[in-house]
Amino acid sequence: MKLVHKDFERDGGGRLVLIAEESEDMWHTYNLVMEGDSVRASTVRKVTNESATGSTTSNRIRITLTIRIENIFFDTQACILQLKGRNIEENQHVKMGAYHTIDLELNKKFTLTKSRWDSVHIERIELACDPSQSADIAAIVMQEGLANVCLVTSSMTIVRAKIDVQIPRKRRGDAAQHEKGLLRFYDQVIQALLRHVNFDVVKAILVASPGFVRQQFYDYMYQQAVKTDNKLLFENKSKFILVHSSSGYKHSLKEVLQDTSIQARLADTKATEEVRALEAFYKMMKNEQSRAFYGPKHVFSAAEADAVEVLLISDKLFRANNVGERKKYVDLVDKVREMGGEVRIFSSMHVSGEQLDLLTGLCAILRFPMPELEDTDDSDSD
Repeated sequence: MKLVHKDFERDGGGRLVLIAEESEDMWHTYNLVMEGDSVRASTVRKVTNESATGSTTSNRIRITLTIRIENIFFDTQACILQLKGRNIEENQHVKMGAYHTIDLELNKKFTLTKSRWDSVHIERIELACDPSQSADIAAIVMQEGLANVCLVTSSMTIVRAKIDVQIPRKRRGDAAQHEKGLLRFYDQVIQALLRHVNFDVVKAILVASPGFVRQQFYDYMYQQAVKTDNKLLFENKSKFILVHSSSGYKHSLKEVLQDTSIQARLADTKATEEVRALEAFYKMMKNEQSRAFYGPKHVFSAAEADAVEVLLISDKLFRANNVGERKKYVDLVDKVREMGGEVRIFSSMHVSGEQLDLLTGLCAILRFPMPELEDTDDSDSD
């Protein structure tokens, strides 16, 4: 994310001028904009003109509009953020108060104005504008006939290609059709890998499967690389890591990232830091239950007692349309940090974030046991 101009103070109003330079920046923007904010950007509008004779002509023209946001929709596949709202600045082509939808896309400059920039907003901007944060893991999760080619960034797990091929069964004494179907499947996976993975950016490419599928695929890929003289695959051979998974579905990526040997190889990526934090919470729940709690009622009670050592919170909770609801969670984050606690904000589009959302999106590891919390029912968890 490129920060062009900044004019605001924490917990005060102001504006930012930003340019989203890669797909993950659009996710950060989605987490920054809220209903009631205003956004100014270039857009296309259909304008109808009436001539002196009474005939009308319609033209699509490019204009710059400022709207007060009323509705937000993020298309993760097209990587476009659609913001709908009313025009709030005079314009010769669009009346004040008229509805318009602005599409924010990659490399498109926009100005975002808020009445209040809180600590979570500021942290999000710092994260987005840090050049060291980028898509650092690619993964192929596969089984016979099914493969998901994923990019694992610091904030998202994106399925870039899904290959689903019907492979003929082996027949007694004749495995030729099965082998032919398998190789055709492997070819499609190789093409998807080359099309969707930027080898200059990724630090590692995980190939995960049950059984021997990953090894057979890997061997076939490099046999083909020899035949086609594919230098790209040979230059990046050291980045491939073969690992076991229970299936070829996306959710199997969670168990892959939890593998300790994989975590050692990927020690410097934010994705594995989140997985490790969630693992630590599960271990604490198993071994010392009175130091691990989830759900708003329990976690807020622990925070009131200054007992929270590590707070795990989903970014989904900060996207609440109710300003008071959002402020409640922002204040919780600030309080935990003030007391020397660690805060981990999980992306709801990451496999670890999806797991956290199953636990209400809010968990805490405590400094000391609070068995009295176990006796209270967390009725707010839903």
